[in-house]
Amino acid sequence: MDIQRIVLFAGLAIVSYLMVLAWNEDYHQQPQTAQVAESQQPSQSNGSTGNSDDMVLPEEGSAQVDGDGEFTTPETGQAVVSSTENNTTVSDQFITVRTDVYDLQIDRVSGNLVKAQLLNYDKSLNSKEPLTLLNNTQNRLYVLESGLIGRDGPDSRKNGSAPVYNADASSYELAEGDNQLQVDLTYTTDSGVQITKRYQFERDSYEIDVKYLVNNQSSNDWQANFTGKIVRDQSPDPTSQTSMGIQAFLGLVISSPEDPYEKFDFGDLQETQINQSVTNGWLAFLQHYFLSAWVPERDLPAQFQTTRRGNNYVMGFVYPATNVAPGETSEIGARAYVGPKIIERLEEMAPNMDRTVDFGWLFFISLPLFIILDWFHSLVGNWGVSIILLTVLVKAVFFHLSATSYKSMAKMRAVAPQLTRLKELYGDDRQRMSQEMMALYKREKINPLGGCLPILVQMPVFISLYWVLFESVQLRHAPFILWIQDLSVMDPYFILPILMGASMFLQMSLNPTPPDPMQAKIMKMMPLIFTVFFLWFPAGLVLYWLVNNILSIAQQWYITRKIEAEMAGKKH
Repeated sequence: MDIQRIVLFAGLAIVSYLMVLAWNEDYHQQPQTAQVAESQQPSQSNGSTGNSDDMVLPEEGSAQVDGDGEFTTPETGQAVVSSTENNTTVSDQFITVRTDVYDLQIDRVSGNLVKAQLLNYDKSLNSKEPLTLLNNTQNRLYVLESGLIGRDGPDSRKNGSAPVYNADASSYELAEGDNQLQVDLTYTTDSGVQITKRYQFERDSYEIDVKYLVNNQSSNDWQANFTGKIVRDQSPDPTSQTSMGIQAFLGLVISSPEDPYEKFDFGDLQETQINQSVTNGWLAFLQHYFLSAWVPERDLPAQFQTTRRGNNYVMGFVYPATNVAPGETSEIGARAYVGPKIIERLEEMAPNMDRTVDFGWLFFISLPLFIILDWFHSLVGNWGVSIILLTVLVKAVFFHLSATSYKSMAKMRAVAPQLTRLKELYGDDRQRMSQEMMALYKREKINPLGGCLPILVQMPVFISLYWVLFESVQLRHAPFILWIQDLSVMDPYFILPILMGASMFLQMSLNPTPPDPMQAKIMKMMPLIFTVFFLWFPAGLVLYWLVNNILSIAQQWYITRKIEAEMAGKKH
């Protein structure tokens, strides 16, 4: 059967290639720091946390790039990017904020969010220290900036040093029973304009409202532009884990009504500076399982831009100028998100933000699988048990298709003696032998490729579940039983892959022996090949395949015995 041979060799080639990828990723990667050192207090030495004029103001027109890679305004050619560091320091510089999900630090200089620890997520499987998403240390810069720039903006470079805000306390905490926490930072300009920078947090929420309340007590009109920025260095993703040569995306995503999901990695950001007007969009910086994002106000045009501040990337937006007449007040701001990629929360945050949970090209299968898996988890409270229940459900859906395939295989097993006889009679005449075999299959109503159907049908589900396990933060550090404490990574003791290989070997023993010796050898090698291959798979995926094999063995054994009994009855 030339077709069967081609299918088998093609499958073996694909498996071998993927094995090489997995081996190369695990054992031949270039040395790279997976997690950077973090100190307890932020440091100004890695880069400015003040809001220098990185952004081109919308009223200045579209940006150009000068010879030094800085933005310039087309009218004057004056550079508006500052690569200088703001080393302003004050006593009690950092304000701590604690909610039920956050442990944060806000720098009184410019009032930026310079540290964010996620209390519900551990740094690593063996560490109970909270995961640090935002930080500003000697070795790492990843902060969320916001400010008022432009003509009278206190964060504008031309207005001197960055504003130093006052606060009623040096620490704030969401009290038991409260659903909201408000942190007000105040600053008064030399001309008498009172500015309140307000952070608002909610219980069980990763959304942060950032607003500026401007009270113009001066005698002149006041004008400034609100800007929100994500500033990050090029350090590697500390939450990244590589599986089968696939690594989570690290970089910027911009969403607009015209292009709902546009990705830019560090290479793209180095080659291209973005400057585009977007209304009802958002921008986010993605890493594995987590992200930070800015969502501008609805129906308000925002100029989305990227640039460099030394070796750091600045990704953000700026609004049109806000004008406040003497004696008047105004409010302007945006929403931020700093936290995990949870579909339900991201859907509520902004349109298309749920797409940051990348389920791959089979997302139309992956998403329903995740929804069902999540529902099972709400019932049993264990992701491993949920995967087992999902496997049973998938098996039930394809039960009849699998039954048809197993019947065909059982019939092939029953006619194996006749195939042996044909080989003895026509072994030297391959064309005649193929004709006689096809005639035999036609008489016995056997589909020679029927045995491939169960695997072919399962492959899309298998690949989709792989992406669910790889992308779902809910399965990060999710335990199953005993030695399996993280279903999203490989089995540390390879017990599940070995059990899967044994089950596959048992399943192969129920299949008819191929008449071709080469095919027979390949079939005997497949359990070993798949076992080695599955050593690097996430434990949850191996669990799915193992349970699927066990259910398939039970179904195939029953059908094989039934068909053999029927054919034995026909002979008598």
